[in-house]
Amino acid sequence: MSGVTQTPVSPSVFGRLNEAQRAAACAGSAPLLIVAGAGTGKTNTLAHRVAWMVLQGVSPERILLLTFTRRAAQEMTRRAQKIVGETAKEVRLPWSGTFHSIANRLIRRHSARLGLDANFSVLDRGDAADLMDVVRHELGLSKLEQRFPRKDTCLAIYSHRVNTQGPLRRTLIDAFPWCAEWEDELTRLYRAYVERKLAHQALDYDDLLLYWHAMAADAALAAEMNAAFDHILVDEYQDTNVLQAQILKALRPSGEGVTVVGDDAQSIYSFRAATVENILGFPAQYEPAAAVVTLERNYRSTQGVLDAANALIGEGRRQYRKILQAARGAGERPRYVSVADDQAQAGYVVGCVLEARERGVVLRRQAVLFRASHHSDVLELELVRRDIPYVKYGGLKFLEAAHVKDLLAVLRWADNPKNRVSAFRALQLLPGVGPTTAARLFTRLEAGAFSWQALKSDHSEFDSLMAGLGNPDTPWPGQVGRVREWFEPILEQKYESAQARAGDLWQLERIAQQFASRERFLTELALDPPQASGDLAGAPHRDEDYLVLSTVHSAKGQEWDAVHVLNVADGNFPSEYATGRAELIEEERRLLYVAMTRARSELHLIAPLRYYVTGQARRGDAHVYGATSRFLTRAVMARLQPVTWPEADAPEAAPAHDAPPIDVAAALRGLWS
Repeated sequence: MSGVTQTPVSPSVFGRLNEAQRAAACAGSAPLLIVAGAGTGKTNTLAHRVAWMVLQGVSPERILLLTFTRRAAQEMTRRAQKIVGETAKEVRLPWSGTFHSIANRLIRRHSARLGLDANFSVLDRGDAADLMDVVRHELGLSKLEQRFPRKDTCLAIYSHRVNTQGPLRRTLIDAFPWCAEWEDELTRLYRAYVERKLAHQALDYDDLLLYWHAMAADAALAAEMNAAFDHILVDEYQDTNVLQAQILKALRPSGEGVTVVGDDAQSIYSFRAATVENILGFPAQYEPAAAVVTLERNYRSTQGVLDAANALIGEGRRQYRKILQAARGAGERPRYVSVADDQAQAGYVVGCVLEARERGVVLRRQAVLFRASHHSDVLELELVRRDIPYVKYGGLKFLEAAHVKDLLAVLRWADNPKNRVSAFRALQLLPGVGPTTAARLFTRLEAGAFSWQALKSDHSEFDSLMAGLGNPDTPWPGQVGRVREWFEPILEQKYESAQARAGDLWQLERIAQQFASRERFLTELALDPPQASGDLAGAPHRDEDYLVLSTVHSAKGQEWDAVHVLNVADGNFPSEYATGRAELIEEERRLLYVAMTRARSELHLIAPLRYYVTGQARRGDAHVYGATSRFLTRAVMARLQPVTWPEADAPEAAPAHDAPPIDVAAALRGLWS
């Protein structure tokens, strides 16, 4: 607790805090950084700090509380009200909200000085992407001989460049290298996009921060905003980007009354332009340096889980050193589970989940976490097969992805030519075919008694594909592969990240090989049509309980009694796409740390020993052996319990017999005599 000046505390409510929490809550008005380790009561501490300010006579209207979600702001206000309520005071924080909501309020207050109408529009991401697409078409960028980035990618590049405050070239090299050749065209696009927004008196999501930044850079406006607040508090400071940090610094150059809370070990959003340097460099921004209070008392996990997490993060490079100590006791060491492949991994997870349920750990208090959304593909099918309901957070489920649904539509139409819904989706994959043409082709097929020879779509390759799939003599093995090979050129034209999406199709092909027929395969996937996140195995509202599946990014801030982390091996932790830069590898270490610290009591790190190489599927089921994650060093492994599942069978005993031995050696020598 470096440089902390405390103010006397009178209410007994602060006696419930531990020493470090109390020091943070009751510190003076000098700039303060609260480094809050996982599970150390960050929200409770920040709420007590707000309460302390009110009890010291600070008007709630003069407290600016910046969070990353509206829910977080509401929760902070609710807790502060409860704390202060014990002293019969009332707390209402009118200036609590997200960076973007506060920016919107301030911009509207000063709209005339900013050259904006008071009733300017705020575009959501969808509207902004559509507007970007309109401009893209008007500039002729959608008609280039080479494929130009689609609207969503263009908007993502724009957003990253704005929030990092760096040159476009740097954004392209660091985050979108496949788009680097389009730098000049993108610059032209963004210039026209900005002009169009100005003409329409419209601001997009990123403009809200840009305008606030411009306001803070104006001396008169900055002084006016500065005078409006006595204290500025920022939650989850490790998730701020360069633009947000600059706004904070411009609002309060001296740091007086500024408190930021966060954990550098949980900085995992660089793909959203967040930078860990904001929190690491915060104290040095001020003279004298900002005080730092570190919260290390963990109220979530057992010490066994924390020992492994501490060992993992302790080997990181530049960081605030902290050793989390459990308030809940020792607990068991986390398991490091070696399994044969992803199918065995699914079997292990389901077995453990059901076993824990029998012990009284309900499904919704258990979670399965993964680096990328598609890592749960095989597990999801196993959950369906075993009738275990689940919800999934962080990206679409495998079977809901548009490109997967496209391929399945072709198979479903082949299985039932009268399936109009699948027919329309499949037909509109063809170049030049829209709803009107699709309807005409389906009518033609119908008039021909649904004989595939009657289709005549002007795309002979597709017609031949459907005729082959519709032939009952065509063997099932290989049908998914035939559709995939036809679809891949269309995939490259229709979707961004075609390479990653093609991997999903290879995975679907491998899954299909587990079924004896096309009908069985399609029926299994359609047992419960996926309408929402948990519908595939039975929607949560129809079940008494459900298992949680989540990407690690979506799991941040959550906790469960039992946590299973899939695919803990090099290439996943860290991701193979992050191994080129040291700072990205460190973020991957922090990502695994976040996954581990979601567990209260049970933690399972699962490592398949073998992965199928889908790019070799034409030549058979090729596979490689997975490399141990570079993060699982000797020091980390010493705090884990190694497990092999299933246990290896005992070697067979040699049969006993009295027959004389066979001299094979003599036969071998005879070959060369």
